[in-house]
Parts: sequence; structure tokens; C-alpha cells
Amino acid sequence: MSSREDEKDGSAVVDSEKLSGQAYQERELVSEQPKKSLLSNVTSLLGSWGIETNGVDPIPEEERTDTRLYQMFFVWFSANINVLDFGTGSAGPAFFGLGLRQSLITILIVDLIACTIPAYFAVFGPKLGMRSMVQARYSWGYWAAMLPSALNVFSMQGFLILNCIIGGQVLASVSDRLNDTLGIVIIGIMSLVVTFFGYRIIHWYESIAWIPNAIIFIAMLGIGGKHLQNAPAPGPVSAASIVTFATTTASSVISWCTMTPDYGVYHTRKASRLRIFFYTYAGFFSASIIGHMLGAAFAASAPSVPAWNAGFDAGNNVGGLVEAVLAPAGKFGKFLTVLVALSTPSACAPTMYTFGSSFMAITPYAARVPRYVYTIISEAILIPVAIVGATHFYSTFVDILSIIGYWSTVFAAIIMVEHVVFRKNRFDTYDVSAWNVPRRLPLGLAALLSFLCAFGVVIPCMSQVWYTGPIADSGTGDIGIFVGFGVACVLYPVLRAAERSWSGR
Repeated sequence: MSSREDEKDGSAVVDSEKLSGQAYQERELVSEQPKKSLLSNVTSLLGSWGIETNGVDPIPEEERTDTRLYQMFFVWFSANINVLDFGTGSAGPAFFGLGLRQSLITILIVDLIACTIPAYFAVFGPKLGMRSMVQARYSWGYWAAMLPSALNVFSMQGFLILNCIIGGQVLASVSDRLNDTLGIVIIGIMSLVVTFFGYRIIHWYESIAWIPNAIIFIAMLGIGGKHLQNAPAPGPVSAASIVTFATTTASSVISWCTMTPDYGVYHTRKASRLRIFFYTYAGFFSASIIGHMLGAAFAASAPSVPAWNAGFDAGNNVGGLVEAVLAPAGKFGKFLTVLVALSTPSACAPTMYTFGSSFMAITPYAARVPRYVYTIISEAILIPVAIVGATHFYSTFVDILSIIGYWSTVFAAIIMVEHVVFRKNRFDTYDVSAWNVPRRLPLGLAALLSFLCAFGVVIPCMSQVWYTGPIADSGTGDIGIFVGFGVACVLYPVLRAAERSWSGR
């Protein structure tokens, strides 16, 4: 064989090896492709079915066309006129030892003031088209904003746990075949189904979800109203108990501020600020005042009605109290009790939705995971933790609400001061295109230091089952959220002014 033929054969072997190697790589790519695109294929399929698959990107102004501002009333009215607010109000007599009059006066003052904060934050949604934890970057900066995003994930999960515990207890109270565990599982699954479909389905659901609860609260007054009385406190009431109950009630309302912007991002930017605020405030206040006051009234009267007291289980079973009040109506009463439980997702759905959007705002990697995946993660955490927490309801309830209230109140102060003092209450000072560009956002040092300092002052002022600070123990009660808010309002303007002069942003 000639050398030319040898070269030809050699080159053929090399080409054959190249081709076989290329074919092998192509086979590998083909085999890997389904793994890489499986999630995106599922997301595309769900999107074609009308399920929301958007991430946390700001909604462009041309897509913010919804003019139905009344939806904001129904979303927050439905989310608050439920058994969780009933449970919050019942904590006054049942956990803090207050009389009915003391509980009602505290509730009225707190709800009038506290509802202004989530209503104020609701305006940011239509005006900027950004979710709450993304908008936070305009005061906290890109990196520091990861902290409130992470805290909001835990807060939303805490709210879900409380709602599912109460909903599960209510459902379990109607039959001996049901227990709290099974009730929690049923409520958790229902909440997942509503949340899975996304923003528009949640708005539709919330527009009707308030109806059963409104009927049931009226029925409770009609059936059990004759037993309600101006029950005095069982013993001496300290100012500390009143203040701590006020803190718990305020926390249950103020904590919504970290999610209210999320439910207006598709509404028109041209909407009146006053109308947005009014609709949201009306939804929060009317629902909160009804739920809180009814809870306090029935809990205060429970000791004088043996059936109510037995159902209430020494203040550890709100669902049992609801069932006991409605029991004289027979099967119709049981039907109403089931409706109370099955309407619990009205509070769970927006909470679980914001759990996902907050998780996506923590890191760019988290933002690559579709929102619906986080609803499944939330569900997987929710059910086992709620089952455990149900055994000590009120201690779990007060701890979760107060801790959420501590940080969210400081967070609210920072956002409000940034908007009012440094942005002159003008939304055109926000460069929406910079939402994901760290160098075009504030450094975030001022917000971070203000938060840490404020929280450092909160710790000695808190009063929890597991810890009571020296200031709270001195007789003031739990004044953590009030002190934290004040410190942040004073400290942040000073630190932010220094940050702006040093960094220029």
C-alpha cells in the first residue's frame, strides 16, 4: 500500500473517530436535554392553562390596565374576616386575662391606627408594578434587601401555620371522626389549590370568599348573642397585659404591609392614591374590627356558658368555641362550622402567594425557580409544623404574631421614611429599570444598620413565653413594635443622608 493510501486510511480513521466522538456528544446532549427543559416545559404547559408563571420582574406600565380598585377592598376584607382574626381578639380575655370592655377598647384604638400602615403600602403596587420585596431594594439596596425577603418567607409561613391550625381545629370540631391533624391537612391542600393558579384566581376567589364568614358571624350573634355579657377580668389587670395584647393585635394587622403591594401590581398606575388607600383601609378595618371584637366577646363570655367553655378547652381551641356557639342550630350549625373552616384559604392564599414571590427575591438563583414550585415547598413545610403547633395553640399564636410584628414594623418605618423624606412622596423618583442592577440602587448600609440597631432595642422590650426582656419585665409590657418603629424613624434618616452624601446613590 502506498504512503498516500496510508495517509488516506489514517485520515479516515481520524475522521471516523471525530464523527463517533461527535455522535457520542450529540447523544449525551439529547439525553440531557429533557432533564434541563423539563421544568420549563411544565411551566409553559401550565401557562397555556392560564396559571400564572411570572417571576418577580416589575409589571410594565402597559400591562397594568386593571381599573377595578374595589378588588383591593374584597381581597383584604376576605383575608381578615375569618377565624384567625376571631382568634386574635379572643386572646385578650383567654390569654392576657382582660375583661371584655378592656379588650374592646384596646382593639378599637389599635385597629384604627394599625390599619393605616398596610393601606399605605398598598399604593406602591399600582404605582410601581413591583412586589413588596423588590420595591424594598430602593431603600435596602440589592444585597441588604435579601434580609427582609428571607424574613418575609418565614413570616408568611408563620401566618400559614396559624391559619391552618385554626381552620383544622374548626373542621375537626364537627365530627368525632376528624381530628386536628386531618383538618390541617385538608385546609392546607385547599390553600395550595387556590394559590397554585396565581394572582388573577386569588383576586376572583377573594371577591366571594368573605360571604360565608359574614353569614356565619351574623349567625353566631343570632344564636349565641343572648349569652354575651360584659364579663369582667377574672383578676387584677396590669397595664403590661393591656399593652402586650395591643402589641399582638397590632402585629396581626401591621404584618400585612409586607404583602399588600403584591396584590395591586396589575392595577392601573393612573389610579388615585387616595382611592387605593381608602379601599384597602376600609377592607382591613371593617374586617379586623368585626373579627377581633367578636372573638373577644365570645371568649370573655365562654366561662359562664359550660358548653362554650368545654369547646374552648381552656382557651386552646378556637374552633371548638365556634362549634359550641353554633351547636344549638343542630345540623345547620355544623354546616356553618364547616363553612368557617373551608373559608380559611381566604387568608392562606395571599400569604402563600407572597411566600413564593419573597423567596424569589432572595437571590437571582431563587428567581429562576417558577412561583408555583414555592407553593408546593410551602405546603410541605406547613402541614407538619402546624400539626405540632396545634398542641399549644395560644403560645404558638402569640409567639409567631409578635415576632413577625417586631421586624415588619421596623421594615415599614424604613420604607416609609425613604419614600416620604428622601423621595418626597413621588413615585417618579423610582427608576424601575434599575430593580435588578445593584450599582444603580442604594448601598443599603443605612437600612441594614437602622434595622439592626432598632431590633437591638426591641429585644429588651419584648415579652414572649420563651423570653421577657428587662424593660418589658419592669412593668411596661411588650412595647417592642412601638419602640422599634420609633428608633427606625429617627435613625434611618440620619444614616441614609450620610450614605447618600458618601456614595451618591
